[in-house]
Amino acid sequence: MRVLVGSRNPVKVGAVEDVFAAHFDAPIVEGLDVDSGVPAQPVGDETFAGAQQRALALVRRNAEEDLGASFCVGLEGGITWLADRWWAYGVICLADSAGRCGFGVSPMFELPPGIESSLLGGEELGHVIDRLSGDQGSKQKGGAISFLTQGRVTRRQLYAQGLTMALVPFLNPELYPSGGAPLRRASEP
Repeated sequence: MRVLVGSRNPVKVGAVEDVFAAHFDAPIVEGLDVDSGVPAQPVGDETFAGAQQRALALVRRNAEEDLGASFCVGLEGGITWLADRWWAYGVICLADSAGRCGFGVSPMFELPPGIESSLLGGEELGHVIDRLSGDQGSKQKGGAISFLTQGRVTRRQLYAQGLTMALVPFLNPELYPSGGAPLRRASEP
């Protein structure tokens, strides 16, 4: 089974490898660059839209270039305001070759107060964490969650949990006859 990932980030590709290896025999996972169509630091629903746009861009590319992938995965890290706090999380959109989608969300974690102004100004969380930690390239390593948990939880682990949730409709076809459906805005039928 071949699986395409809408990023070459080793954390995202690794999370997909982990989950698909746990559920399927000998998956071949490949990262490809695709545009999310959302800002570098998505906020709220932009995170869902970015994940879906990555996955569906891969579905189109898979068909156009006859890449032979069974699944395409879009992963997008975002922030949201809930319960009077800013939170970070990942959204994963898993699409099959027909474009049917399943969505999953990683565990959320509270962001340190005060960094939201940089994030809302368009700076990516990874760059803010690089500055706070004195490290470079944190989003290609353990991510913000690794810094905040002192290495006990990684970004790869969070994405893997979200991807497992996105697999639910495909692991239970009798309960999800359409295998999941594309995300629609509230104004759409």
